Amino acid sequence: MDLRRRPPKPAATNGRNHHLHHQGNSSSPAIDCSPSPIPKASDALPLPLYLTNGIFFTLFFSVAYYLLHRWRDKIRNSTPLHVLTLSELAAIVSLIASFIYLLGFFGIDFVQSFIARASHDPWDVDDDERFILEEDRRRGPCTAALDCLVGPVAPSISDVRKLMDPPAPLPSVEDEQMVKSVISGTVPSYSLESKLGDCYRAASIRREAIQRITGKSLSGLPLEGFDYEAILGQCCEMPIGFLQIPVGIAGPLLLNGCEYSVPMATTEGCLVASTNRGCKAIYASGGATSILLRDGMTRAPVVRFPSAKRASELKFFLEDPLNFETLSMVFNKSSRFARLQGIQCSIAGKNLYMRFTCSTGDAMGMNMVSKGVQNILEFLQNDFPDMDVIGISGNFCSDKKPAAVNWIEGRGKSVVCEAIISEDIVRKVLKTTVPALVELNMLKNLAGSAVAGALGGFNAHAANIVSAVFIATGQDPAQNIESSHCITMMEAVNDGKDLHISVTMPSIEVGTVGGGTQLASQSACLNLLGVKGANKESPGSNSRLLAAIVAGSVLAGELSLMSAIAAGQLVNSHMKYNRSNRDFTKVTSS
Repeated sequence: MDLRRRPPKPAATNGRNHHLHHQGNSSSPAIDCSPSPIPKASDALPLPLYLTNGIFFTLFFSVAYYLLHRWRDKIRNSTPLHVLTLSELAAIVSLIASFIYLLGFFGIDFVQSFIARASHDPWDVDDDERFILEEDRRRGPCTAALDCLVGPVAPSISDVRKLMDPPAPLPSVEDEQMVKSVISGTVPSYSLESKLGDCYRAASIRREAIQRITGKSLSGLPLEGFDYEAILGQCCEMPIGFLQIPVGIAGPLLLNGCEYSVPMATTEGCLVASTNRGCKAIYASGGATSILLRDGMTRAPVVRFPSAKRASELKFFLEDPLNFETLSMVFNKSSRFARLQGIQCSIAGKNLYMRFTCSTGDAMGMNMVSKGVQNILEFLQNDFPDMDVIGISGNFCSDKKPAAVNWIEGRGKSVVCEAIISEDIVRKVLKTTVPALVELNMLKNLAGSAVAGALGGFNAHAANIVSAVFIATGQDPAQNIESSHCITMMEAVNDGKDLHISVTMPSIEVGTVGGGTQLASQSACLNLLGVKGANKESPGSNSRLLAAIVAGSVLAGELSLMSAIAAGQLVNSHMKYNRSNRDFTKVTSS
């Protein structure tokens, strides 16, 4: 490899290799880009230098493309990357060889010194030329030297400049040490925020440590552009980035005389479009009406006694109306919004399950009711010292699980929403008929769900809409389970011409303060609905309105999907809206 060495004869100057040489007695470097009549052979191959350059440039880019293509196929097929074929091994060797050549070609110092020591060439640069080379490296490659890259396979100037671009800045020495400490286990990953005092820096260090530990890249997961301070201690622990979920708008939903544009965060195509069509049909028919039936969050601890008799004594004590006022005072002191509404008990042997229900203002209220229950348990311990508290939650609540008690008794907000859709709208907007919808609802949502043994699932797809609105407005997505309990009813009215549709949802669990509702994006969606934060004039009215909007959106979604099924449009609509038109053969080959 020819690396700016002294030419054997002063007259034999090869401009194509952009050598630095002495002209006369002058010590200043000169660059001669004129073509040489006798091409000088390189040290790497017994070929003229410009051909050698072209070969190694072509080899470098071609094997790099080949390896990237092969590794992408392996990732798709779940094939370990370390399992190499003979061709891949040869490609890696070729890549390394061409990379070393290119480093030497551009005058990288450690390659020059390594080759000089290995070859013991008597023509190695002397001290004066080493000084000149050092100055040349500080200035970077000159345009004239890059222009000397000629030949049919030589890369463009822009390609060469890309090779010369400096690498991405490495983390600071302090951050690098912290990454190594996390990897070694000397610094727990969960303690980075408190130790560093910088949530973004903690997330970036944790992310880098995870990539090194697992050997997997997180390049597709965004890190920047998120307020990690906002989630500290309330939303998510040990963050390494954030997800991007598109938010669509359905509406306007005309509900109780007011219009609402409903934000829906989803990755399912056709969902927003379908709900929007339902909103259009409801709007054209005069709107929907929503009624709040109950509003109370629950928590049910489980306690154990030495005997079933003692458990029953506490049951009678808690359910005695004469004791309710005292218990309420103990419970309500946990919060200025928490108000005890009732206690329902159930016995299993000598174990007692106590289901406390309370109002929680505009908060969803799980923490609020749990604190009140803790106060009650401490109070009861004085009169029932033999009571053994097994758990603050005994699943009689029941939270984040399908349960008949929520379906029957309700949890959170219990809402019923109804609308009358005129015959013309059913025919023109929904493309079906009233008798077809009534029959389908009876056989699908009622009889079909009964055959399946459904628990609270007498609907078409209530969970779809509930989940999308929950994610957009910062609710707990896991509470979609009980919040999606819904029975959809349809019947013909007005002499069979119009359609009466209703959804009854006994356990919508939402809040407009606390948790994810405080994040910027979710707060913006709540603001769009006019229910952001707590209502100071009427505590709890914002969360109740949000529950009504959820029920109204479910009504629109049920109406549209059932119409699509009745009209035989379901498959076609999903093929149109839920399928990508991108040519993935071109995407994957790019």
